[in-house]
Amino acid sequence: MSAIGKAEAMTGTSRREFLKVSLAAGGGLLFAFPLGRAMAQAPAKYVLRPEAFVRIDPNGHVTLIIPQEEMGQGVYTSLAQLLADELDVGFDRVTAEAAGPSDTIYGSPMGGGQGTGGSTSIRAFYTALRQVGASARAMMVQAAAAQWKVSPASLRTENGEVIDDAGNRRLAYGVLAPAAAKLPAPQNPPLKADKDFKLIGKSVKRLDTPDKVDGKAQYGIDVRMPGLKIATLMASPVVGGKVAGVNESAALKVPGARQVVVLDDIVAVVGDHYWAAKQGLAAASPRWNDGPNGARNSRQIMEELEVASRKGVVAKKEGDADKGLAKDARVDAAYQVPFLAHAPMEPLNFTVHVKAGACEMWGGSQVQATAQAAAAKVLGIAQDKVVFHNYILGGGFGRRLDTDMVEKAVRVAQKVEGPVKVIWSREEDMHQDMYRPAYRNVMSASVNADGKITGWMHRVSGGSVIVRMFGPLKGGIDMDALDGATEMPYDVADQRIEYSQAEPRALRVGWWRGVGPNNTVFAIESMMDELAKKAGKDPIAFRLAHLKQKNPRLRAVLERAARESNWDQPLPARHGRGVCAQFAFGTYIATVAEVEVVSDGTVRVRRMTSVVDAGRVVNPDTLKAQVQGGLIFGLTAALHGNITVENGRVQQSNFNDYRMMRINETPAIDVHIVQSSEAPGGIGEPGCTAGPPSLVNAIAAATNIRIRQLPVDRDVLAGRRSV
Repeated sequence: MSAIGKAEAMTGTSRREFLKVSLAAGGGLLFAFPLGRAMAQAPAKYVLRPEAFVRIDPNGHVTLIIPQEEMGQGVYTSLAQLLADELDVGFDRVTAEAAGPSDTIYGSPMGGGQGTGGSTSIRAFYTALRQVGASARAMMVQAAAAQWKVSPASLRTENGEVIDDAGNRRLAYGVLAPAAAKLPAPQNPPLKADKDFKLIGKSVKRLDTPDKVDGKAQYGIDVRMPGLKIATLMASPVVGGKVAGVNESAALKVPGARQVVVLDDIVAVVGDHYWAAKQGLAAASPRWNDGPNGARNSRQIMEELEVASRKGVVAKKEGDADKGLAKDARVDAAYQVPFLAHAPMEPLNFTVHVKAGACEMWGGSQVQATAQAAAAKVLGIAQDKVVFHNYILGGGFGRRLDTDMVEKAVRVAQKVEGPVKVIWSREEDMHQDMYRPAYRNVMSASVNADGKITGWMHRVSGGSVIVRMFGPLKGGIDMDALDGATEMPYDVADQRIEYSQAEPRALRVGWWRGVGPNNTVFAIESMMDELAKKAGKDPIAFRLAHLKQKNPRLRAVLERAARESNWDQPLPARHGRGVCAQFAFGTYIATVAEVEVVSDGTVRVRRMTSVVDAGRVVNPDTLKAQVQGGLIFGLTAALHGNITVENGRVQQSNFNDYRMMRINETPAIDVHIVQSSEAPGGIGEPGCTAGPPSLVNAIAAATNIRIRQLPVDRDVLAGRRSV
């Protein structure tokens, strides 16, 4: 954990107070910085605090304190590039360090608290962190100018030094840091012109890779300390259920099992090591009172979803959709996606030590300050009495935007003497997820003889993450679930967008990589393909005709995707290409999938081609990796992902029945980046949302079978079952 996080977690100072933190190395300083109460919201106007982000030691080594969570997406590197470029230091002298929890200091400049999700890291911090670097650089120049008694305007910086060309002298940042720390931070420092970037826009090597390769990287599950006990737990397998009984004596007969913790809805076994805890929990054989959801199953949930989808609340209306739909040839369709688990490679875990009136915890979270607050709430103590050591994540995908794992770990730790690491088994992780909602999209659209869409209606139905997280919807509309639907990029004069809430009750729903657009883009792009066929038009030409001049950036990526994918070239029988065009998370992306459908219904994805306009790109390698990973994530879900319920219980338990796309099944993936000077877009999720629609559109081109419900049903493609 950074010095900032430790200091703030343990100190109750006001926003106007300051603290100087000396480094153990001696001489270098973490600049003086204002401490704020961790739950305060980020200010409306982002306050520039270079001292909270930059640390320089006497040897000139620079530590950049990163506010966002690293979970494999490369954010430590890309955000460090922003800081280092404007600070004017060589990247070989830079180390990235995780920031501590603070909504005040590290809250997003886009508004709200500290958190990593929604493809916002670069979008939120692109300007702010450049300003931090430029401000710190200006302070170095000012300190050197004062020492040399010259004008700051006569000096320049390069590779961690302030240089006076006229006097043929230079001073390293490490030497200047103590004096610079005493200066006020400029709030509006001039930023470099794009042409002067040395790091921004370059594919520099990731800062986190070496430690991950040699095993030095520490995840929450790696935490070790003297006296540490290991626990594993089982919560009620039915939402709302309670513990009915437990065989404590049998659990304690397991060698190494030391304690059984029984709470109202949780049973945990504490042991000397994980195997003892796991075997002890199995021997404990918890029994449950299921409560009102014990009879729920997938069939009921989907029937209720279908009923709810018959009417909705109007969220957006342009023209007269009903009049437009009555004019011409019409397509009516329902596109449906299932519940999905996150299944990060690192299962949920948190290490907690509850003390008298205080708590210390170790783990990874996408919402660091919120996790700290959740622990404090469980214990009934002030948030500054919780010390949170933040770790990198072995996958998040939105799962660790929730804090249920923190709350459960703290509740167990309350009953344990000393520190205890609480580890979820893969099965428990799968059974207790906050699942991507199942959505049903009821759609109607019409197209005239000229191939123009004349009417459009899109009704999204499903459970609401917003309701679970924040309470009732305003006006009965979940704009988060409608993301992508209300901003449909195509020109349609007469359209109506609706929402209908349908809570599954037997499952808790949460954000999943791609959020609203991973459903709405699937539905929209599927319908666009069906309309193109109805009009007798080429799918890409049909889309381009409906973009006109309204959306030149999306037109450009779509046209290039056609070229890069050899769209017009013929393919063998049962091979097909499908396209998806989208604007989501501030990024324009067009994707073409090329597939083969074998006679037994097996879908072989041969090639994926994506053209991406994400505005200014900080690290092209990271962008390509994110699109590639997102496409694989989305294709995996489209081909295999499905969470089902029987007797109130999730049926899937591990990767044997919640299948991942394997290496030999992964297609060649070509990612082409559009050079742009526009504001940065997000990239963590767009690839994920592009995978499913381009896949089903390619399947339709290969087989003339339209898949409207995911995951893809092999029996339908093999003719063993009707659509």
